[in-house]
Amino acid sequence: MKEYLSLIKKVLKNGEFREDRTKVGTLSLFGLQSRYDLTKGFPLLTTKKIYFKAIVHELLWFLKGDTNIEYLVKNNVNIWNEWPYEIFKKSSDYNDLSIEEFKEKIINDHNFALKYGELGPVYGKQWRNFNGIDQIENLICNLKNDPNSRRHIVSAWDPAKINKMALPPCHTLFQLFVTNEGELDLLLYQRSGDIFLGVPFNIASYSLLNILIARECKLKPRYFIHTIGDGHIYTNHLEQVNLQIKRKPYKLPTINIKSEDNIFSLKAEDIILENYQSHPVIKGKVAV
Repeated sequence: MKEYLSLIKKVLKNGEFREDRTKVGTLSLFGLQSRYDLTKGFPLLTTKKIYFKAIVHELLWFLKGDTNIEYLVKNNVNIWNEWPYEIFKKSSDYNDLSIEEFKEKIINDHNFALKYGELGPVYGKQWRNFNGIDQIENLICNLKNDPNSRRHIVSAWDPAKINKMALPPCHTLFQLFVTNEGELDLLLYQRSGDIFLGVPFNIASYSLLNILIARECKLKPRYFIHTIGDGHIYTNHLEQVNLQIKRKPYKLPTINIKSEDNIFSLKAEDIILENYQSHPVIKGKVAV
């Protein structure tokens, strides 16, 4: 994952300090692009340990059109908890519950989860029901029937619904390209990228999405191309990224899918990460 370490170094060297919505402050650089060759291995970060099952569960959650954190939390995926919790804190039911207590209520009280675990019309809604359009089904159909099209695009950005979302989409649009040799490339445009916490997840998630779509369409996954608008390192992550760039990357792992099910029926246990070696976890606080 030398490409990712180069990304960190570029922002550290050329970024500017900026105030931001979270009040944490960032070192930001606008207009970044990296290319990850999926034929050389699966681009899961090795300079710190990444919880791969969280990436799998989140992607399957998107593909099912779900927008409530209940499924994620019940599968020990807590990457979305802060946003509905902040909304819950403003409600009359708050009563000083900690975020851990909030999580337990999401797990144990389905009605509570329905009310307070909802994120609004975020990725899953837009992917599977964008004003009545199932973008993922259409994408797969078009890749199979018109591979040379330049319209293999899925958008998560619906301006009419932004104010109804707990967090407007950071990874806003992706496009696919089929080569004459039957290889599949996926390009993501991400308006905002948290280089330390979020971007490693985004790289792995969209690389996995490319693999799943290629499998569905009987193509060969090739490149994941990652374009970021505002790529930033939060000021409270500077120590962590400086530690990361001192670590030597290990060989990349591989993905094995042990199921014949289609992309919409896959389960997390069907997607196996093999030969993953990494440096230890580096923790950092999410800016909300």
